[in-house]
Amino acid sequence: MAAQLQHTNTPFLKKQFPITIVCDHISSASNIGSIFRLADAFGVEQIIFTGIKPLLSRRMEKTARTTHKTVPYKYIEDENDFINNLKKEKQYIIALEITSNSSPVGTMQLPKNTAIVLVIGNENHGVSKKWLETAHTVHHIEMYGNNSSMNLAHATGICLYELTNKLKI
Repeated sequence: MAAQLQHTNTPFLKKQFPITIVCDHISSASNIGSIFRLADAFGVEQIIFTGIKPLLSRRMEKTARTTHKTVPYKYIEDENDFINNLKKEKQYIIALEITSNSSPVGTMQLPKNTAIVLVIGNENHGVSKKWLETAHTVHHIEMYGNNSSMNLAHATGICLYELTNKLKI
């Protein structure tokens, strides 16, 4: 029988990808904690919070399992300046949202040698109009059940998996 590995003896390669996650008005402590954990797991460079300043509550910290201490993050108050800087820096902005013209995450085509910005939206209202208009592309996760959406953190994990697989080629 195979022995279960621990954090200290896993064979995983440590790697960082040129990905920034923008949390557009994310409010749930458990989602924020999960985003930190996912960012660490997928080698994301940083997390940016806009709209709602994140509360580093006990619930968030419990979900994050100390990854909030290792993944760089900041709160940006002025979204307009931040968006303008992203455009100047020619970063490729992807919004994760279901829209009339979004395409499945599996079909993403990424430019070579360009930093990626993944915008995820509020738990109830999704990605804001401002970010949807700013994004170079909008992608969604194909769903096969009756519901049209899934938990924000789960969706982010699926999208990061797709992104990192495409970037490591």
